[in-house]
Formats: sequence, structure tokens, C-alpha cells
Amino acid sequence: MKQHERTPEQDLDARAELFKALGHPTRLLILNLIRSKARHVEELATILRLSPATVSHHLSKLSSVGLLRSEKDQYYQTYSLSGDLSGRTLGELILVPQLGLAAQVEEAAYRHKVLATFLHQGRLISIPAQHKKRQIILEKLAQEFEPDRTYTEREVNQILVDFHDDVASLRRGLIEHGLMQRDNGLYWRVAPGGQKDQKNDPGIALQ
Repeated sequence: MKQHERTPEQDLDARAELFKALGHPTRLLILNLIRSKARHVEELATILRLSPATVSHHLSKLSSVGLLRSEKDQYYQTYSLSGDLSGRTLGELILVPQLGLAAQVEEAAYRHKVLATFLHQGRLISIPAQHKKRQIILEKLAQEFEPDRTYTEREVNQILVDFHDDVASLRRGLIEHGLMQRDNGLYWRVAPGGQKDQKNDPGIALQ
């Protein structure tokens, strides 16, 4: 599979396998010997004083992660460095840009800051006016409701009042942000990515 066709997780696994293949002294010696010129198994076995089978094993490991390429040269299979990797720096080998780890860390830090600002000893100091902050708070509250269970309005209020006295605003907010749905007086938590029920009363926005 080509690198651009991999998922970020597959790309990360492939890079980990690369460093595993490099984590053996004999393989590092083989790479240095092949770096100067293409070599075959018997030649490497003689230089390293190892059996051809052992050398073949190490060559297979290095080839499987794309460090070496092989081609038939008369009676021998010769190995040379892969052009895709021989000129790449350590930074290039360990970087997986698609993962967006920096953005994930930044988002997690922002979420933690919002929760710490608006929640004190398990109670909401106030209901955020800003949409993004309100979404984070409501997502936290939605976790108090069990998936695949319906709640009456009274049960919803009993859970929400532990966080803030304005349960009506919190209740409307959970629905407006697609975190809960309501029908015939019953409420239920929406799974991540779920669609809001078109029958829901949108209510009024939190202030």
C-alpha cells in the first residue's frame, strides 16, 4: 500500500515497524554495507560471518519496511537501498502529518480549560453564552444520561438540577445541540453523530 493511500493509523503503524526493523545491530551493519554498493546474500554472509539463512532473514525484515529493494543479477539476488527512504531525515521518518496530533492536544487543553472555568465542585457556575463553550458543557452533561434509555422530563430535571438550577435552559440546550432528543414527553441521549429528531421543539437559545 502506498503511503498516501494509508489511513493515519496505518501510517503510524508502518513507521513503528520501520524502527523495529532498524533495532538490530546486524541490520544496521547490512544497511551500511549495502549503502556503498548493491550486494547479494552470499557476499554479506561472508563479510559478516553469518549463515546465508540468517542474512536472508535480516534482509527480509529490511525489505518488508521499504528500506531495501532487490533485483535479479545473473545467478544472485542483489539488494540496494530504497530510493524512497535513503535520503530522508529522522524527522521525516517519524512525522505523521495526517494525525494532526498538535490540533488534538490543543482541542483537549481548550476543553479542559472550559470545564475548569465553568464547573466548580461539580456545579455549573454559569451557563456559557459562547456557542463552542456551551457545546463542551452540554456534552459533559449529556454523559450523565445512559444510552438506550428514555427519561421523563422530571427525571431529566432531577439529573440537571445537580449542575444548575436553570434546568429548563439546560434541557433546551441539550436538544438544540443534538445531544438529546424529545418526543411525547420522553427524552433520550443521542449517540455521537446521531441526527436530531425533526419533531423536536427547538425552544429558545441559551443566553
